[in-house]
Amino acid sequence: MALNPLGLPSALRRRRGWLAALGLLATLGPGAALPAAAQDKAIVMASTTSTEQSGLFRHLLPLFRQASGIDVRVVALGTGQALDMGRRGDADIVFVHDQAAEEKFVADGHGLARRAVMYNDFVLVGPAADPARVAGADIVAALKKLAASDAVFVSRGDKSGTHAAELRYWKRAGVDVVASKPAGYRECGCGMGPALNMGSSTNAYVLTDRGTWLSFRNRGELRILVEGDKALFNQYGVIVVNPARHPHTKTALAQQFSDWIVSGAGQAAIASYKIGGEQLFFPNAGR
Repeated sequence: MALNPLGLPSALRRRRGWLAALGLLATLGPGAALPAAAQDKAIVMASTTSTEQSGLFRHLLPLFRQASGIDVRVVALGTGQALDMGRRGDADIVFVHDQAAEEKFVADGHGLARRAVMYNDFVLVGPAADPARVAGADIVAALKKLAASDAVFVSRGDKSGTHAAELRYWKRAGVDVVASKPAGYRECGCGMGPALNMGSSTNAYVLTDRGTWLSFRNRGELRILVEGDKALFNQYGVIVVNPARHPHTKTALAQQFSDWIVSGAGQAAIASYKIGGEQLFFPNAGR
């Protein structure tokens, strides 16, 4: 076995060198000793539970990585929380669905230009027996009937885009669920999947985006009861976090994702995502 001038075997010396390097890495903190390319080729995206739980990102992100070499690490939250991540600079890009909140996010200087990406719609699901008799194509009329009944309605209650839409519909129905909740109103403070699970287990009514509903398997007796109302339109947008507020964010890489998702390739990838032959999201960039 070869010896170095200090009398240590070469293999042992190499091992001690690695241990010293690991100690230095621990001292410097996470990522400090990683090659620059490894650090630079990943971004954090704050997005919604609907895009995550519908399976869309499992379809899209490998295609984007193949095209760009960039990894996207998704943090799935309600839209309000996702935008809060962007405000704090904890994300490089946000991909959400509450247009009014998105436009305010940009107007307040937290993000660069908002770009429309795709849409689907909301639906009201509930027990097939429909005890509140809400079935139809009018979401406001349906909520008025729910408020007058003792049927259970599960709200996400999490400041998500779906929750924001739900509150708008209740307001149009003349019901202030913040000041005085209907008898059957329940808030779970949870994502879309858990809210649907709660609805399934209690035979409750739930407002959901269609994409998550199509990918949801634990339906029990729940069925779509209200759909087709123009008010149920659900638009998604993407915004790169403003580097003027947060210089540490990876603006160039985030911009690559924003450019790709609204490009022909990204839009085609969205359109090709289907479950059981049914398309979940419809691309509409630039419209």
